[in-house]
Amino acid sequence: MADPSTPDLGTSPDTVPVDTASGTGTVPSGERGSLVVKDRAIERIAAAAALGVPGVVRHSGGGILRLTGRDLPRADVTTGARAVAVNLYIAAEWPYDAAMLTRRVHDAVERQLRELTGLRVSELNVLIVATALVEDGETDESQPPVEYLESDIVAARTTPHPDLPMVAPLPPLASPAAAPAAAIVAIAALALAFVAARELLIVNGTYAGAPWLRNSFEWFGRLHWHTWLAPVAGICLVLGIVLIVVALKPRRRTHVPLQVAGAVPTVWMRRTDVARMCSAHASALTGVRTARTVVDRRRAVVRIAIEDETPVAEITASVRGAVAPNLAALADPVELVVEVAR
Repeated sequence: MADPSTPDLGTSPDTVPVDTASGTGTVPSGERGSLVVKDRAIERIAAAAALGVPGVVRHSGGGILRLTGRDLPRADVTTGARAVAVNLYIAAEWPYDAAMLTRRVHDAVERQLRELTGLRVSELNVLIVATALVEDGETDESQPPVEYLESDIVAARTTPHPDLPMVAPLPPLASPAAAPAAAIVAIAALALAFVAARELLIVNGTYAGAPWLRNSFEWFGRLHWHTWLAPVAGICLVLGIVLIVVALKPRRRTHVPLQVAGAVPTVWMRRTDVARMCSAHASALTGVRTARTVVDRRRAVVRIAIEDETPVAEITASVRGAVAPNLAALADPVELVVEVAR
């Protein structure tokens, strides 16, 4: 005959037997407690998983970063009910394949977070913010060498990730033309705040001095028409129109896109660098003394100086053959013009 004080272990899985001083009973599973994973723990798991990928190294920033402890790898997480979003910052050992390395880090971190925390990774951004060059004799023996399988590289090139849609990046643009005006307005606002604080101290009797705002308003109130008001009004009108135009003016493109595999441009070059590249190829030809190139939105003008005995037609064809492949790499074609001077 079973002892009535012995709990029944074959009860429903939703309840757990409990032995208390007052007798026996069962506790529903919903009252046993809960597991809470702090953001700090998720950050450490993500950083440790990234550091286990070959090619990811520890990196400590110099200067003030040494005092703040912002070492790499590090992670910034945002947790929801059953999902987590991670921004992961890593340092890579040079040389490396950025696409392959970030893909392996992405897979390793996502797998570790899913297995250890049970959270679904809704978003994981891997950013390489530093490159570490391991010198001779300083190789970390605990880190395996960086090896990339050819099958992985081919798969990364031919099979796009289904969760990563191709989004056109923003082109490199110059600083807004309204930046100087915005700085002047900000300085004027700070000056007005200082004057207002000074007036408040004067009104409360904390500071003894002549009020600026009251005297200025009284001066404006007594002001009548003078001949100098007309040019001042005209200057203010012109200044207002100029500020509006500057504020609405779009930012200028500083780089030109290059032709890459894909629907959107992801590689950009400055026009100055394109011109230098063309000049270098042109000046390397036999018979060319100097070469200078100017690249704008529509044309690339190559001006060369040649020896007196060099045929113009022959050297022009040679320059075009040397420079044209460089300009063909541009996504927006430009006209090639060769100007020859002896």
